[in-house]
Amino acid sequence: MGFTSEKIASRFGVSRKDQDEYTIRSHNLAYKAHKNGLYKNEIFPYDNITDEGNIRSNLNLEKLSKLKPSFKKDGTHTAANSSGLTDGSTACIISSEEKAKELNIKPLAYIEDSVFVGTDPFEEMLLGPAYAIPKLLERNKLTLNDIDVFEIHEAFAGQILANLSALNNDTFCKENFNKDKLGEIPIDKLNTWGGSLAIGHPLAASNIRNIMTAVNRLRNENKELALVAACADSGLANAMLIKRSY
Repeated sequence: MGFTSEKIASRFGVSRKDQDEYTIRSHNLAYKAHKNGLYKNEIFPYDNITDEGNIRSNLNLEKLSKLKPSFKKDGTHTAANSSGLTDGSTACIISSEEKAKELNIKPLAYIEDSVFVGTDPFEEMLLGPAYAIPKLLERNKLTLNDIDVFEIHEAFAGQILANLSALNNDTFCKENFNKDKLGEIPIDKLNTWGGSLAIGHPLAASNIRNIMTAVNRLRNENKELALVAACADSGLANAMLIKRSY
């Protein structure tokens, strides 16, 4: 995955500095969100949110620039701007609306639609969100401007930045969707409580965390629509449209 992320980052011109700056953003936002209690209803208590290997509030470009590439000589991906393989598990309850009413349970949100795609696992293993997001929006007659909250998995800083660049790239969008570029996802709507680069990436658990954080952000920010997307092994990816329950 690291080698593939190097490929797509290079393809879309994502620099080492871009990746390190995005990593610092993720850690700072995650640290702030925890300190402000935004994750209190999402996680079981634990002792130290700034434990080594987890969320850090003291990262800077000078520190990160000294790290050696992790996957290839002269590469741009390091231990810092790649998500950590941390321990963790997640759970959420999904039901039909009818079953929720039968049990007298008020849902937090509704899954309005979802899209799953597969990409070339050798060249584009982690570029799946850039394919899934346009399909999801088109099917629901929406634009990026209609989305209030974005939660996109941060496997690597290079991976998420390459996906964002692809969505805002005319050539990529015309070749794959026969349309002009989708546009730029507003950074002030994206992963504003931090992401996997800071929180870590327990395999098979991160997407539920992304979904529940999106739901809680909708409720915290009094917004309506969220888009959650994630890349996965073997070139797979998903995008999901979530609507807040009032």
